[in-house]
Amino acid sequence: MTGSTGEAPPALDRELHHPTRLALAAYLSACGEAEFAVLRDYCEVSDSTLSKTLSALEKTGYVSIRKGYLGKRPRTWAALTLTGRRALARHLAALEEIAAAARRAGAGTQDTPGT
Repeated sequence: MTGSTGEAPPALDRELHHPTRLALAAYLSACGEAEFAVLRDYCEVSDSTLSKTLSALEKTGYVSIRKGYLGKRPRTWAALTLTGRRALARHLAALEEIAAAARRAGAGTQDTPGT
């Protein structure tokens, strides 16, 4: 599929397209790593949903998982990898291009009021 200019549309990353995955990657891009409960609360999802999301992103190489203990309590931390940071940057650039193309198209077809 090509746009009206004959250019291919920007490529969105299928692994980051889902809102929870995108929110998680964006959050992790702003910090070194974050603890599971912090991510769960930020994304407002269940433990199960976050666990599945992290596992999916870990399989793609976008997220690394570290398990350990804080005192006697087990903890899980996640971090965005360099591959994940690059994928996020490409995905956000594609979203920006889509928004810019929509603005350009809208500016060229604006109706004047009262017509």
